[in-house]
Amino acid sequence: MEGKQYSECQIQNFEDSKVAVTEKDPIMRIKQPGDEIQEGMHGCEEKTTSDTKSWSTGFLMNMESTVAEIDCVSIGVSSNDIDLSVLHPDGSSLPIMASLSEADDEESESHTWKKLGFEPTLPICLKFEDVTYKVTVKGEKTPDANKYILHGITGLVHPGEVLALMGPSGGGKTTLLNLLSGRIKLDSGTITYNNQPYSKSLKWRIGFVLQDDVAFPHLTVKETLTYAALLRLPNTLTMQQKKERATCVISELGLERCQNTVVGGTFLRGISGGERKRVCIANEILLNPSLLLLDEPTSGLDSTTALQIVKMLRNIARSGKTVVTTIHQPSSRLFSKFDKLILLGKGSSLYFGKASDAMLYFSSMGCSPLIAMNPAEFLIDLANGNIKDKSVPSDLEDKFFPRNNSLDMKHGELSQVDVHEYLVEAYAVKEAKLGKTKLIKPLLIDAEPRMKARSSTMEWGATWWDQFSILFRRGLKERRHEYFSCIRITQVFSTAIVMGLLWWRSDASSPKGLQDQAGLLFFISVFWAFFPMFTAIFTFPQERVMLAKERSVGMYRLSAYLLARMISDLPLDLILPLVFLVIVYLMAGLKSTFTAFSLTMLTVFLSVVAAQGLGLTIGAAFMDVKKASTLASVIIMTSMLSGGFFIQKVPVFMSWVRYISFTYHTYRLLLKIHYGCSTSLDAESGSSCKSPFKGLRLDWDGMEVGTMVAMTVGYQILAYAFLRRMKLMTIN
Repeated sequence: MEGKQYSECQIQNFEDSKVAVTEKDPIMRIKQPGDEIQEGMHGCEEKTTSDTKSWSTGFLMNMESTVAEIDCVSIGVSSNDIDLSVLHPDGSSLPIMASLSEADDEESESHTWKKLGFEPTLPICLKFEDVTYKVTVKGEKTPDANKYILHGITGLVHPGEVLALMGPSGGGKTTLLNLLSGRIKLDSGTITYNNQPYSKSLKWRIGFVLQDDVAFPHLTVKETLTYAALLRLPNTLTMQQKKERATCVISELGLERCQNTVVGGTFLRGISGGERKRVCIANEILLNPSLLLLDEPTSGLDSTTALQIVKMLRNIARSGKTVVTTIHQPSSRLFSKFDKLILLGKGSSLYFGKASDAMLYFSSMGCSPLIAMNPAEFLIDLANGNIKDKSVPSDLEDKFFPRNNSLDMKHGELSQVDVHEYLVEAYAVKEAKLGKTKLIKPLLIDAEPRMKARSSTMEWGATWWDQFSILFRRGLKERRHEYFSCIRITQVFSTAIVMGLLWWRSDASSPKGLQDQAGLLFFISVFWAFFPMFTAIFTFPQERVMLAKERSVGMYRLSAYLLARMISDLPLDLILPLVFLVIVYLMAGLKSTFTAFSLTMLTVFLSVVAAQGLGLTIGAAFMDVKKASTLASVIIMTSMLSGGFFIQKVPVFMSWVRYISFTYHTYRLLLKIHYGCSTSLDAESGSSCKSPFKGLRLDWDGMEVGTMVAMTVGYQILAYAFLRRMKLMTIN
């Protein structure tokens, strides 16, 4: 904690420290030979060093301010800032961390965040203690084999601070971030927000930015943020105010230049990687969260863009928010922007405290770089157990060198396991010496009434009808590119032309011509069942991450999403079948009356909607494209074989299959439209109309239409049920 001194703490005064830096990237190295560390208990009495200077190979460490280093650089306890400088060849002194102009720029930028017009942010002090998480390993010999991902992680971050979770891949950074966000349940330990446990009311106050950028590729930046603002911001704001906030956030994040450019994706060129990351951050900033969590926001970005992202996060924190981010291997300039640091290695905590004190902490135990090295690279190496090009602590040498079996005899070095165990044990000793209660003693923030007050007022950001209308418009803009892609248009047009050529001017006056036209109608019913079904199967598996992300933050109701999805697809589904039937009608010579064409169009449209509903249901049930496609192939084949064209007499025990086949009902409707009974039947005879097809009745009874409508509604209900059971909080 800033400016806080604890009683009965150990004061250490680092004298004659040597600093090595490079001109391009300022690096700090504490030289071991000649260093003297005086230890003693002084009861919070500070030893100050003023204007102390030491030289090493043309580099200068200038300690102008009073420095108090508490318990080996005060694990978790703040000291005064150290001004590190580099001696330039011309004799001038250049600061390592940040120039005064940069500090002024950051301060002015942080003030702009406070002028965004947002409601005051509720400050959240995040504290977590002894956080442990384990997973059950499948396939092991023992049925209850557990693998520990995190081992007793402890930390604290206040409003206005940026906490970095750093460590190698597989160290547990993302898991810890998910636990802090409430996305996964805690096994043991405590996580509190202003000394209160996680509750649903906090969902609206926590922003979570995924490592993978999740956005609709065909929407522009402005459309993406505007739709998010309309859906997520509270009902107390008008539509115009929500749009103004989206515009304001676009301006503050520097996205004006690309606001009318599509976001893009894997197969669609759009904005740059840094701009995509800022769009994802803006999506969370819209809601003005008190706690912002980010999973590796600099992954895949160059050092300059990554520095801009971290500077932006620091400015966001200075506006009163709490920021926690995972970071893999930052540059030294980027590393200097963090306020606090947790170093993780194999799920264990190796350091927690001020980021600027991390190097001094490890050097105090005798572990420092022997060559000029990026501080982040040095820390990552230690987290991996790599001690190469670093001084070995005397305690580690005395403990492990006598045991030759613990050494890597090929290189004569300590094994990574030995180094890791030593660092974990050393941190545990320091933690126990300082006292865990002092280490994570939070500031007192009286925010419990405000936290509870908004739990009911912000349940939904928009009414059900507003959600439906917004999602309907968004669906039309996003999926029009998919529906009218060159591949789909070519497929429909080429199929229609080939069919028209094969059935060119067919004549139904003869039995053979009648049978040929029946084959044409059957193919139409099969094609417009197969085509929309396999298109719909990919919908939910492809949108699963986006759907889970939006629903996990309470963006909209599932019923509004599903109905908007279905209704927005109707006009898109109608255009291609309409063009298809116009071509086939003109070329094949089907019944050329407006009534027959209209009824044929309505029948095909009903088939498309039913097939689409079945495809959505299969996709929602499996959420796996391969499994869903396999089942859909079996269903299509069964529906086609029982459709009434290949076989008329079906065994009794299999007769039920044709009644659940929409191909069968579509085919019968098309036959009734083109070859059904006329209205001039003798009503007195009481007999059904005479069918040109043996054993097939073509009188109108409405059974097929009712069955198709029932299947359409039933499939949508099933899709809704399958989506309801989808897990939302485990997005990794």
